[in-house]
Amino acid sequence: MNAGATRANTNIPLTMLRYSRGMDLQTSPFPAFRGRDRLIAAVDAAMTSGDAGRITADLQLALQEAIADSRIELPECVHRPVSDHYARRPLYHSQEHGYSVIAMSWGPGQGTPLHDHDAMWCVEGVWLGELEITRYELLECAGERWRFRRHAALRGGCGSAGSLIPPHEYHTLRNASDEALAISVHVYEAPMERSAVFDPLGGDWYQRRIQALQADAV
Repeated sequence: MNAGATRANTNIPLTMLRYSRGMDLQTSPFPAFRGRDRLIAAVDAAMTSGDAGRITADLQLALQEAIADSRIELPECVHRPVSDHYARRPLYHSQEHGYSVIAMSWGPGQGTPLHDHDAMWCVEGVWLGELEITRYELLECAGERWRFRRHAALRGGCGSAGSLIPPHEYHTLRNASDEALAISVHVYEAPMERSAVFDPLGGDWYQRRIQALQADAV
């Protein structure tokens, strides 16, 4: 993709990040879970790989191995979906490397709107169930009106992993099942405090808006 678009400077300070149930990401401890140190050590090792392409490739492998590793068990809280939205639960933030790890719990049929990743790379691994991933290609933008081409949806089953590297950072995610829970683990280049969300206007056009991201209680 060669979008030729200029991103607006829309940085939002961490103090504007909203949390459900009064959670404070900076003061609340991250949940303990079996194999946590093994998972973090694998992510730390991948962070020394070099450029974004190498790092994300190594992180994909690290997540696939972690998902298959019976010595790693995510905390019980990630197995609890939230009825009206997919849940985002922070698992770790590296002070040394800057990355953050988020577990997402997807109730049956829950998904995201079209969104970006705030110009950060991300690696996503499916820990449980199956996700439907649809990539969008940016064609042009006129102010806050952006035009995309939708690509065919892909399905990622348990044990699969993929990555997004800007400017190829636009997609939707959805639990592919109407009955079962899905869980995914996401490693972001840095704490993802907000993203641009694109509301459909008709045809290929979308209205861009900035949305502060929420974290659910652990």
